[in-house]
Amino acid sequence: MKNKAIKCISALLVSCMIFMLSACGKQAAEFDPNSDYDSIVEQAKGQTVTFYGWGGNEANNRWIDTVLAPAVQEKYGITLQRVPMDIEQVMAKLVGEKQAGKENGSIDMIWINGENFYSAKENDLLFGPVTGYLPNFSKYVDAEADNIRFDYGYPTDGYESPYGNNQMVLITDSAKTSETPKNAAEFLAFAKAHPGRVTYPALPDFTGRTFVVNLIYNLVGYEQFQTMEAQKETVREAIEPALDYLRELNPYLWNQGKTFPATSAQVDTMFADGELDLTMSCYPYTYLAEVEKGTFPATAHSFIFENGMAADTDFIAVAANSPHKAGALVVMNEVLSPEMQAARLDIAKICPAIDSARMGPEEQTLFENAMPSGGGTIPLEELNEKKLPQMPARLVPIIEEIWLEEVVGK
Repeated sequence: MKNKAIKCISALLVSCMIFMLSACGKQAAEFDPNSDYDSIVEQAKGQTVTFYGWGGNEANNRWIDTVLAPAVQEKYGITLQRVPMDIEQVMAKLVGEKQAGKENGSIDMIWINGENFYSAKENDLLFGPVTGYLPNFSKYVDAEADNIRFDYGYPTDGYESPYGNNQMVLITDSAKTSETPKNAAEFLAFAKAHPGRVTYPALPDFTGRTFVVNLIYNLVGYEQFQTMEAQKETVREAIEPALDYLRELNPYLWNQGKTFPATSAQVDTMFADGELDLTMSCYPYTYLAEVEKGTFPATAHSFIFENGMAADTDFIAVAANSPHKAGALVVMNEVLSPEMQAARLDIAKICPAIDSARMGPEEQTLFENAMPSGGGTIPLEELNEKKLPQMPARLVPIIEEIWLEEVVGK
């Protein structure tokens, strides 16, 4: 009787192990690159997909957790796990897992762009091309648009799917000042009129760097940089008028330009506390979320330079050693649906990654209802008309290095 019980228990343990192994196999199933979308959806059922990316935008986190994640769970049986992590840490994790020969890594989807995408793709850290698997990319995205074909001047080659669009705006409190500088010269005059109450984040902060790039474009144009070689002296010579300008600007900045806030969040806090008369954002509508919370005054007002502002696209990529490629692709496709993009615009105030001209009337109505409104809001059409390309990724580290050497404390 005892031996029979032992045999039963052993059989039960073996069955459990077989079940667990089959479940693990389902979670980390080998992806067939020849799969069509229907079979990808079938493979994705039951998978847990990790989504690594910056977690500092609370409204965007809320959209992922309360809209996107429940939608993919209900429609496809996919569990979406948001993992907040700075991109530098994500890159280090990707590199570490590759060096360790880890075939099934911990990262599935990545919120990425710019020089980080350049580095990841050059070092074979990404799976792709991915956009050819996504029906919503084919339906709603203009694949020939420059902001889709290139990421900071580097060819995407289908390795990224668009997530949202960004464009720098400057923000003041119209109750305190009616001035809205339209170019670099007027910005300098504004700083002189508000000494110690204007600043920008220290490079390499994304917002700080984009602000400096906008001043460079305003003073010397942007066309020459699109094909410029990544040589420090060549770049220095091209931006010298902007370096002169930034040094002239310094004495009128907060702390006389001897130091700069480390992050855009610090600049926002200083603006919210009344310590600064101006802040800035690379997301033209997200400041409205701060207005809604009461962090920014209701009289906050956004504006752009008359010759345009640098714009770029946020993307999602898939790690080369993602164990759940099918699930990641299904989530990426769902992100590009009009329903998800409109909900993200409504909740997180982030400009859509899809083309309204490709939508039907009902889908366009979704966006009309979600579009932010209120005082100082720049219409999306005007922003699109004033888009300038971002600085090519190969030049960004050089500009950051030159700024640190020749602007800080000068």
